[in-house]
Amino acid sequence: MPRFPARRTWLAAALAGALALTSQFGHAQTTPLKFQLDWRFEGPAALFLLPVAKGYFKEAKLDVSVDAGNGSGGAVTRVASGSYDIGFADMAALMEFHANNPDAPNKPVAVMMVYNNTPAAVLAMKKSGITTVAALSGKKLGAPVFDAGRRGFAIFAKANSLGPVTWTSMDPPLRETMLMRGDVDAITGFSFTSLLNLEARGVKAEDVIVFPYADHGVKLYGNAIIASPKLIKEKPELIKAFLLAFTRGAKEVMANPDAAIAFVKERDGIINEALEKRRLRLAIDAVIASPDARSEGFGQILAPRLALMASQISDAYGTKTRVNADAVWNGSFLPGKAELNILPAKR
Repeated sequence: MPRFPARRTWLAAALAGALALTSQFGHAQTTPLKFQLDWRFEGPAALFLLPVAKGYFKEAKLDVSVDAGNGSGGAVTRVASGSYDIGFADMAALMEFHANNPDAPNKPVAVMMVYNNTPAAVLAMKKSGITTVAALSGKKLGAPVFDAGRRGFAIFAKANSLGPVTWTSMDPPLRETMLMRGDVDAITGFSFTSLLNLEARGVKAEDVIVFPYADHGVKLYGNAIIASPKLIKEKPELIKAFLLAFTRGAKEVMANPDAAIAFVKERDGIINEALEKRRLRLAIDAVIASPDARSEGFGQILAPRLALMASQISDAYGTKTRVNADAVWNGSFLPGKAELNILPAKR
């Protein structure tokens, strides 16, 4: 009896095995990239968690792991140390690192602007009688010592001709509580963080007055995606692939922010989904799809504005050397104009 059927069966099995190995080998070609967030898994983290969950980075041959952070300063130093390849950090923190560590061999560089405006703001309870920026003069303000709004307050004060204020320091979890109790007259913080933290403590939004820096003469850039010079020099194609996949995901997040919170919930099961939906929407409206972002284009910067910020940060932060605006930004990895056209229609 002929043995051809058995031979065909063996060949088919061998072919199937070869195809399986090829598939596994192709999948293994993804390059690992460690990404450091600036803060916890809150609403805005959906910008990075959605493209991970939906496989957009994998399609770009990248195996991206996203870790929560504890502040922009930490994100900058971790990328600088080489423990992370890429991260998300406040531009002011990046500038400060550059100017205070001029001889550091691995100073991170911003490659895409995400928060076109700083989220920093001053917040006060209306019952305090503070209803105008001018009323902040002579008051007691509170914030952690590393808070971006506190560190840049001198720029805000100069833009609004404010007199001296006194500062009270506290750990981040106590900031809003101390404002509610009247221990301080006002606080600085990210607008979409502190306002919602107050609401979570039972304060009504209409009982809080918010003075965003961006609306009161301070045009600082906010958070950007940063990359290590080593990655820029050795594997620039990975940065381009990352930014393109991120942009694809960010477009979806902004088109349907409520749905995107599901991907944050996957990483932190105890988040308040309703609160984080509001936080994400506030962030989109205030700093991502702001009027300045629409004017300049998502992901991009204006050189004169960046240069002014470099000078302002040098003065306000008292850096060891002056910030060199040309050294902190590299826009050559950005996707094309069509791919960056992702901002949602004005509501």
